[in-house]
Amino acid sequence: MPKPITVREPSPLLATLFAEWPQEKKKQIRTWLKFQAVTVNGRPVSQFDHPLKRGDVVAVRTDRFAVPKTKLGGGMKVFFEDAHLIVIDKPSGLLSIASEAEPEKTAYFQLTEYLRLGNPRAKERVWIVHRLDRETSGLMVFAKTPLVKETLQKSWDTFEKRYEAVVEGKLPGESGTFESDLDESNPYRVHSAPRSDLTRHAVTHWRVLAKSTWRSLVELTLETGRRHQIRVHLADAGCPIVGDEKYGAKSDPAGRLGLHSCMLKFSHPVTREEMRFESPLPKDLAALVRAPRNEG
Repeated sequence: MPKPITVREPSPLLATLFAEWPQEKKKQIRTWLKFQAVTVNGRPVSQFDHPLKRGDVVAVRTDRFAVPKTKLGGGMKVFFEDAHLIVIDKPSGLLSIASEAEPEKTAYFQLTEYLRLGNPRAKERVWIVHRLDRETSGLMVFAKTPLVKETLQKSWDTFEKRYEAVVEGKLPGESGTFESDLDESNPYRVHSAPRSDLTRHAVTHWRVLAKSTWRSLVELTLETGRRHQIRVHLADAGCPIVGDEKYGAKSDPAGRLGLHSCMLKFSHPVTREEMRFESPLPKDLAALVRAPRNEG
């Protein structure tokens, strides 16, 4: 890492870094800025034209743990980071992990790039603990070591996981529980089926938070964590999630799946401290149930 700078004359941050650290590649300096590894008087800064004053001390962080709400590539936000794990808020449209068709524009790739600060030879990486569908937004946990990954996955059923969904129509009542056996043999189209060796039991608790003429906002707490569990249960109830054509939705008013992972609570795998994170419903989804609107 380059040595800290004490600013002698007022100037924009990026220009100062280029001038004071000529031995560093400009791309590397921009990467440090992008991921808030550059600090001014001890505070992370990512604004390239941040005005520096005489006496300011500029340095590159050695711990590199993101401060809460740090924005990363792909539209992600870091909610928490320490030496063991990272909790992010994933936007809709971003894959959790690479596929053959999309190897780079994923949460996994962006987090690995962040940890390596643009150095492809660095060994830092993250490990997938769980996934969110590409179209689903909200909270995700990634591990920084294989041991933490294993510990988190073994305790996954003890996590408290809560989602919010905007659905078509109205559910029969204000709260209740969905319960069925899911056949996940086709990973792209899960369905409820009679109990067999091919099925896994799934339980989803639900509560209506708001209603409009055409839709409802529903809070869902998972007792089990099966593939597409929420999407199947809501479709089975005759209230598919908006934008979920695969499971019978007839409308797509937000241009995305109306499902958001809004709360995660779990014990830290090393410190055993209780960790709780909440992410508000994105504005494009919240707007759908604020007032009646005709889909035409």
